[in-house]
Amino acid sequence: MRFVDEVIIDVAGGDGGPGALSFRREKYIPKGGPDGGDGGDGGSVVLEAQDGINTLVDYRYQRKHCAPKGDRGHGEQRSGKSGEDLILPVPVGTLAYDADTEECIGDLVAAGQRVVVAQGGFHGLGNTRFKSSVNRAPRRTTLGSSGEKRRLRLELKLLADVGLLGLPNAGKSSFIRAVSAATPKVADYPFTTLHPHLGVVRVGELKSFVIADIPGLIEGAAEGAGLGNQFLRHLARNRILLHVVDVAPMDGSEPIANIRLIEKEVANHTPELAAKESWIVLNKIDLWPEASRETHLNTLKQTLKTTQPIYAISAVTGEGTKRLCQDLMLRLDALNVEDEGLT
Repeated sequence: MRFVDEVIIDVAGGDGGPGALSFRREKYIPKGGPDGGDGGDGGSVVLEAQDGINTLVDYRYQRKHCAPKGDRGHGEQRSGKSGEDLILPVPVGTLAYDADTEECIGDLVAAGQRVVVAQGGFHGLGNTRFKSSVNRAPRRTTLGSSGEKRRLRLELKLLADVGLLGLPNAGKSSFIRAVSAATPKVADYPFTTLHPHLGVVRVGELKSFVIADIPGLIEGAAEGAGLGNQFLRHLARNRILLHVVDVAPMDGSEPIANIRLIEKEVANHTPELAAKESWIVLNKIDLWPEASRETHLNTLKQTLKTTQPIYAISAVTGEGTKRLCQDLMLRLDALNVEDEGLT
């Protein structure tokens, strides 16, 4: 399935039905008076977050969505049938913006959550509504109001506890395959990952967290180079970012320089993303000779001069991955406790 995380669609609520102009006409009841009923309300367009959907691709091919109109009123003071709401299913994590004003209309972060994006029109009034002591045979009715029309921009931000970022071929996909049941493509060429992947990491009984892998970043990503920039938005909801670094790049580049490059691109994207808690994960340590591995690690750590947590792992052999996942779970639990204390 093609991954689509941003679309623009047109939505319209249904028009309200007109009220009826009618008079009671029954045998033996002359001049029975007005009995025109109201019209029905128009249906509204509603977004609903649903599990099991992970892309907005369906809305790429169907751009217009209109809710049903309300029926006209009838005699004998019978109201018209209201139009049913049009429910549009979207992935959990979808934001809805007014495409013209950029106003955020809704942020759907939980399954079952709904937001009305185009209100249906109000019903028209039948002539019964205008009966009075001085106007016993009103011939006045009203049309229903028009349904709201709006152009929407839907944007998907994946919901995950931990997000992976780094250069292409840093081993992000190998890592998520090693610690979860996710199966992203793994190969030795750049941009193996073309769209985000989610995986559930289980740490003991009843303990788990969700991890997200996005396409690799390259220099100039914040200005649109490569594939990663368009997916950086998915890291906005993550609690912790894991910066995965190849300690022995095939192109001969320096790991320290690569770390600085990614930090620069993240900072250029948004200051909020750069301020997120970030851990450094030195991957592919199995490529170092075991005898000198500790020396290499100490040299890298001393050169980095950072207060960020640093972990050394091999996604291929699994070395260090268990401890990293356990520490992530502990940190996420602590963050949840802090959040509860603030509420």
